[in-house]
Amino acid sequence: MHTPTDTIEMYLRAKDGNRPHLIAQAFAGGALLQMEMRQGGMVFPPSAQGREAIAETLVRNFARSYENVYTFCLADPPPPDCADFHCDWLVLMTEKDSRAVRVGCGQYHWRFAPGNRLAQELRIVIEAMHTLPPADILPVMAWATALGGPWCPLDQALATVPPIPALRQVMQRLAPASAALA
Repeated sequence: MHTPTDTIEMYLRAKDGNRPHLIAQAFAGGALLQMEMRQGGMVFPPSAQGREAIAETLVRNFARSYENVYTFCLADPPPPDCADFHCDWLVLMTEKDSRAVRVGCGQYHWRFAPGNRLAQELRIVIEAMHTLPPADILPVMAWATALGGPWCPLDQALATVPPIPALRQVMQRLAPASAALA
């Protein structure tokens, strides 16, 4: 049986791996995507309706600019029977043209179809997106690789974050009261 965890993992595999064909295994046919950009200088349409529009927005257009994409859900996977799921996320990637490193965070707000547990709705909130110089690619990508994923406890990410100020700023947005970054 397809679960919400399968849906989320398929979406991440599609987006991070530039595999638009996998969107059909993550989203219902008439699914709605909503994007809310709070900070970070990325450009996304505010919404997209249907699998093809979602694939164009979250996979094809995204992959034109970014590579080495690692997205982490900073939570335990959802229960198999949940209808709604919310979690913080962290993304690490590089820009294709400049080789700059991008580090961002925000929240996913999922709503799943009752029968097949495909996403009926996904609202992505981008809280922060920072650009780091290309020289930071090795420590950031080593950190991404070590975190595993796509499910990663926030405590693990906080405890292992490299000592790069922009990374610490992003992590403080995820855990503002955390003593781990003090």
